[in-house]
Amino acid sequence: MKIMFLYPQWTGKYGLIGSYFARRAGGVIPPLNLGLLAAIARQGGHEVSIIDAEIDRVNEGALVNKVIQEKPDLVALTGMSPFFHLSKSVATSIKEINPDLKILLGGQHFTIEGEKAFHDCFDYAYSGECENQLIPLLDTLENNQTLKNVKGLYYRNKNGKVKFTGPNTYVRDLDALPFPARDLLPMHKYKMGTMKGRKNFTSILTARGCPWHCIFCASDKLNTTLISQRSPESVVEEMEQCITDFGIRHFFLMDDVITLYFQDHLGLICEKIIEKNLDITFEGATRANLVKEPWVKLMKKAGLLRLAFGLETVDSEMRKTMKKQVPLKHYTNANKILNKYNVEATNSVMLGLPGESRKTIQTTLDYLSFDSNIKQANFAIAIPYPGTEFHDIAAGGQQGMELLTDDFSEYKRYGSAVTNVGDLSADDLVDLQNEGFVSIYSKPHRWKSVIKKNGYFGGALMLLRVLRLVLDKRMRFLKKIEFKLPVKFGVPKW
Repeated sequence: MKIMFLYPQWTGKYGLIGSYFARRAGGVIPPLNLGLLAAIARQGGHEVSIIDAEIDRVNEGALVNKVIQEKPDLVALTGMSPFFHLSKSVATSIKEINPDLKILLGGQHFTIEGEKAFHDCFDYAYSGECENQLIPLLDTLENNQTLKNVKGLYYRNKNGKVKFTGPNTYVRDLDALPFPARDLLPMHKYKMGTMKGRKNFTSILTARGCPWHCIFCASDKLNTTLISQRSPESVVEEMEQCITDFGIRHFFLMDDVITLYFQDHLGLICEKIIEKNLDITFEGATRANLVKEPWVKLMKKAGLLRLAFGLETVDSEMRKTMKKQVPLKHYTNANKILNKYNVEATNSVMLGLPGESRKTIQTTLDYLSFDSNIKQANFAIAIPYPGTEFHDIAAGGQQGMELLTDDFSEYKRYGSAVTNVGDLSADDLVDLQNEGFVSIYSKPHRWKSVIKKNGYFGGALMLLRVLRLVLDKRMRFLKKIEFKLPVKFGVPKW
């Protein structure tokens, strides 16, 4: 079969400056989930291709035209909740031109929503990880056989009735999977800003799963609380392939918690990187209590550039509610350790979780703004994604939450909010997000790192954004002031 994997363009919805930073500073991450499935399909003898419309800046019309011209037997799409509408739109447009072209859907949003997301524009859809079911599906379609034996699959029978083949099975031996088909992607285009300048990079996965149950994560519904690890040998071999085939020496570790089981996993990977003298750099995310100085020392020697961890809020009651019970002392300690070894630390904050108020947000902003150890922070608005406990709380109007829309295309973390919490409106949360941005990046001692990561042009845009937000705030303040003159002068109130 001839299969086309599609990744629609998404940054256009963030506007000019937002799109710039999403693409340039943050980096557009290669869709290696599609790369992995393409590699599996190719192993099974099928003809495959991938179009990353985001990195190539291909709009929907051009993407659909390309699909029609290529005449594949099957189109495969995926999508997380905020961008699921894009996959649906692409599929609908394809069907309008060629109703007979079969379209396969997968991804986290469908796994959570199930039949509710199985729209008429899709012919087949997977629930859960589908690596070990993809070849059976493709072979079944190619041979025109019954689909009932392909687990985890939604499809429609001849009468149009939706059928589900039962729970999917999961791959736990990650070493059994092939490396993603990076040769089908324009790997030279993927770049990320770092403290050592912009680097050509790729994402890479060394382990799947996270054992915790934070209310803003859908790990329980996605069956990702169990941990599966690749062998250090497999990870390093994939890194070597990236160096040899693509000249890539910076790696974004996509693991939920890269230092989980450090001594038995990432520590061994670091030792092999050093032993082989790979001369690479890497980054990833973890929890602040899993940042230990001996570990950072080893990771730095292996090439660690940046480490992120979720602070979310400093309010103790809110931290209990969100089930993120890492004592605050660990964040202070983690920032100090990473600064000592010249590793960039990114502290991530969520505004608008249950129990939020102006006071709790200001306390968090003060903590970040005035601690000189904190060089970088990311301010996101908490979004109640489907499948999370947070969504159940917001949808049920619990703990002072009010969910304003179930249009997932509005579920963006930056510049918009979809909830009211307590006496804070959605607009208030956006204003406070901007204030948080200003409170961090108006400090001159942080400008150097901004310029290093974004270049002079990007750094100038960042600082202009800070200036604009400061001026906007002052203008809003002035508009609230009512100038009044005494009535005896016959002058009306302003």
